[in-house]
Amino acid sequence: MKTSHIRYSTGHSTSQSKSHSKSRSLRNLPVYIGLSLFSISALVVFLYMLATAMTPQSYSMPYPPILIPDSFYLENFKIAWNSNNFGAYFANSVFVTVIATLLIVIVSCMCAYAFARMKFPGRDLLFNLFLFSMMVPTLTNLVAQFTLLQSMHLVDKYTGLILIYVGIGIASNTYFLRSFFLGLPHELEEAMIMDGGTNWTIFRHLVLPLSKPAIATFGILAFSNTWDEFLLALTLIKTPDKRTLPIAIKLFEGQHVNNWSLIFAASLIAIVPILIIYIAFQKNLIKGGALDGTLKE
Repeated sequence: MKTSHIRYSTGHSTSQSKSHSKSRSLRNLPVYIGLSLFSISALVVFLYMLATAMTPQSYSMPYPPILIPDSFYLENFKIAWNSNNFGAYFANSVFVTVIATLLIVIVSCMCAYAFARMKFPGRDLLFNLFLFSMMVPTLTNLVAQFTLLQSMHLVDKYTGLILIYVGIGIASNTYFLRSFFLGLPHELEEAMIMDGGTNWTIFRHLVLPLSKPAIATFGILAFSNTWDEFLLALTLIKTPDKRTLPIAIKLFEGQHVNNWSLIFAASLIAIVPILIIYIAFQKNLIKGGALDGTLKE
């Protein structure tokens, strides 16, 4: 009797889990449909750009739209790369973006851990100031930032531009990483403290390894935001040889006014680093259940 009862209970729980999973899938069906439509529309736009970039001398937008090019004409990419110091601007953007992203991620992780786990006078006030800085538009601070950098003799220098990028990126990344750190189990930290671990040991050997998905996600966002930034780079960098890629794209558009094949080729070159970064870190992106199994009751 006990055996049959156990079998009945197991079968009943299995059927319940299947029905629950099915109902949850049905509830999420509109979300899946919406995401699929968005993905298809984004893919269509990308294919349209790629096909136009592989069209020789396209001075008007192809109509009807083409998604598959007639031939793999790569000369437009070579012309775009060799035109108007495009390659040098690309290298400048790589230099500025990599350094700014590393500093944003490092400083944001340290600030987020301090706000999430450490207690010190003025912690809540300082964190509220971080939140307040996120509400101020970038354009509002532009004159003040330029004046400050000018007084420090950092205008037309990568150091000043990187400092501004880091200052802008720290607040938002600290806010979201703090929320992630607060969700980490306290029991793991208490175990390390009992073994003689310090705050630095806990941060380096426990918090950072468990937070790789969050750090990778916000690292990609910091990289893409810095890579695409135009206004600050245009305002702070005066020497033509020091300009970054977004400025080069605008100059390129002005030089080749209606040659959409060259403009799209240059734009596709500009998004290659973002695609590489995303593909390289996609396995570390935030996903549900990342901490499952770290603690057992």
